[in-house]
Amino acid sequence: MTQRFLTLLSVVAVICSLQTTVAAEVGGAAPDCALPTIGGTQNYSLKQFQGKVLYVDFWSSWCGPCAQSFPFLNELHRDLKSQGLQIIGINLDESDEDAKAFLAQHPASFHIATDSAQQCAKDFGVKAMPSSYLVDRKGIIRYVHLGFRPDEAKEFRALAEQLLAEKP
Repeated sequence: MTQRFLTLLSVVAVICSLQTTVAAEVGGAAPDCALPTIGGTQNYSLKQFQGKVLYVDFWSSWCGPCAQSFPFLNELHRDLKSQGLQIIGINLDESDEDAKAFLAQHPASFHIATDSAQQCAKDFGVKAMPSSYLVDRKGIIRYVHLGFRPDEAKEFRALAEQLLAEKP
């Protein structure tokens, strides 16, 4: 319990400090973050996904709406991967063990990376959990969404499909 409280406190502090940081904005280039997988067996660079539509989702193990979003993200990945959609979930927990426990309860069929130093979150200007960014094939942020409610999933799916329909 103490570890979760400290993690929550840490994330709140980061979010508060982001108020003075220039956030990635709609119409701007997505930051290129270098991120390891949980356990550090592989690394991702967001630039490696250029040419694909990229859904970047920042989440934490203590976040209820994050847990609610994973079935939607798995469905989106299953349905739209063949059309060029890539999803990367970026965990902001300080402890890989917290993220692993979350993933044991809420498995992900999409890429998962970790940002325990929260530099990528700062570069994007994350203000809420979860925070989602839809990036077009050219690496431009086209949509930003804070939080998750199941009734908004259909609208966000339509936005992803719209970007996929655009000519590369």
